Amino acid sequence: MGTPPAGPNAAFGVARSFSGRRWQLTAVDEDAARTLVQEAGLSAATARLLASRGIHAAEVHDYLNPTLKKLMPDPLVLAEMDKAVARVAAALEQGQRIAVFGDYDVDGSTSSALLTEFFSALGASPRAYIPDRMTEGYGPSATAFAALKAEGMDLIVTVDCGASGGAAFETARSLALDVVVLDHHRVETRPDAVAHVNPNGPGDASGLTFLCAAGVTFLFMVALNRHLRDSGFYAARGLTEPDLREYLDLVGLATVCDVVPLVGINRAFVRQGLGQFSKLSRPGLKALAEIAKAAPPFTAYHLGFVFGPRINAGGRVGRSGLGADLLIAREVEAAAEFATLLDLHNLERREIEKRILEESVALAAPQENAPFVLVEGEGWHPGVVGIVAGRLKERFAKPAFVAGFEGGMGRGSARGIAGLDIGGMVRAAREAGLIESGGGHAMAAGFSLMADQLAPFREFLHVQFSRADKALEAAAILELEAASSPAAAGPALVREIALAGPFGAGNPEPLLGFPNLKVAFADVVGGAHVKLRLVGGDGARLDAIAFRAVGTPLGEGLLASRGRLIHAAGKLRSDDWSGTERAQLQIEDAAPASL
Repeated sequence: MGTPPAGPNAAFGVARSFSGRRWQLTAVDEDAARTLVQEAGLSAATARLLASRGIHAAEVHDYLNPTLKKLMPDPLVLAEMDKAVARVAAALEQGQRIAVFGDYDVDGSTSSALLTEFFSALGASPRAYIPDRMTEGYGPSATAFAALKAEGMDLIVTVDCGASGGAAFETARSLALDVVVLDHHRVETRPDAVAHVNPNGPGDASGLTFLCAAGVTFLFMVALNRHLRDSGFYAARGLTEPDLREYLDLVGLATVCDVVPLVGINRAFVRQGLGQFSKLSRPGLKALAEIAKAAPPFTAYHLGFVFGPRINAGGRVGRSGLGADLLIAREVEAAAEFATLLDLHNLERREIEKRILEESVALAAPQENAPFVLVEGEGWHPGVVGIVAGRLKERFAKPAFVAGFEGGMGRGSARGIAGLDIGGMVRAAREAGLIESGGGHAMAAGFSLMADQLAPFREFLHVQFSRADKALEAAAILELEAASSPAAAGPALVREIALAGPFGAGNPEPLLGFPNLKVAFADVVGGAHVKLRLVGGDGARLDAIAFRAVGTPLGEGLLASRGRLIHAAGKLRSDDWSGTERAQLQIEDAAPASL
């Protein structure tokens, strides 16, 4: 990416860090920040964080306490929601057989579990169907729809897929099989379905483009529940109306794991979902927590890095429907069996990922001066290429494309950076006939291509990235939102900053700068991480860790700084490993300092 532009506003004078980035302190309205300190009683660091995100004193309470009551939109603002509700309500009233057709990732598994459990509570006996990743691929297929019709299904509701169903809908129409699509993937053409509920679909003006599939599914459940209540469905059958708040654990889980922007109603989904999740009311989640040795209260970190990868593992290297089975399971014994299998698959996934990552890093190193990295390998498992792409993006601080080939066909994933639409690039390549298939979001995408399409695809990406200079320059800058010190960085500050969460895409966890710290201790732990003890000028200490830094410029710079002064930048987290709550800095970058 080259040398970041130097300038007088480099934070702490860092024009080039160990990772090759220039640091910049976010410009904020300092008067607004002071007002937040005085009127809201916040620390200077948290006040600066909120000011940088445009939050004023009058908005602080609601922002720090996001609720469904305040943020919930009317589900009917989504295009064709009324049609979807009417068709499903008719199926329920007439006792028709309903199949829930989902994807094999966390978002698809949770969405499938949400509808399956909800329909069951309404007296139906839904059929959950997750296609096999290796043999059926992603989304609806003519074969799957025909099989479901042969089972006696009258209606299929697709979740987290279906927007680009293609030939499957022709088959459904020929078989008189109705399909309702609940999706969130961007498409330009409406699928031939009874209803297509999709905030990223043509004709939708809801503005809810940030929802994941589980979020769309939950809004559908709210609308359907309201319709059934008003129509007398519950009263006529003597049914107790389901408490939809009990479903928020799955909505929050998917919202974090699908890396959608944590803005608007998504903040409430995650915040309130964490509260429900921590109850571990689902046998599957309880069993998974026991295996992972994770205990409540849970945070977004637990959802994204403890539970999510295990639920995903079945779709990556095992049986694709295993994640949904775990979430749907009501029997303790079955849940324990599913959790055990998923944990084993996750261990297998990690071993496969480790091998492919090592090969990928070696292949990506010569592309250091390119605006992106594109690597491929024969026999690379398609279930882990997305994770590897994410690791390469972190390591090289640039977008990454990774493809695994088998028999001349490659299946790949891409991970992007803020300011670039990776999904749009992949869709453009597909529309130009340069790859077989592809699509996705701004930050993540999937694609498939033949071996002879690899070179043209690479050239196409070079052209696309040549038009993205501003975004690439921005990626060479590390944006710090506030500064702090070891003396101020205690558990109280960690808890206060956490109130501005949940953090993730669209609401990034703040990076704090810590200037002029002495590296009192630095060593390798766990084979890949660098653990440190940092000391401020007043003698106050701060524990720190740089994950997966060994062998990187950051890791080498930290280990070489023993006994020296550095500037450190990172995320302040709680660490209670020893049984005592304390703050720990998760280092994102560092630079040499001198006084």
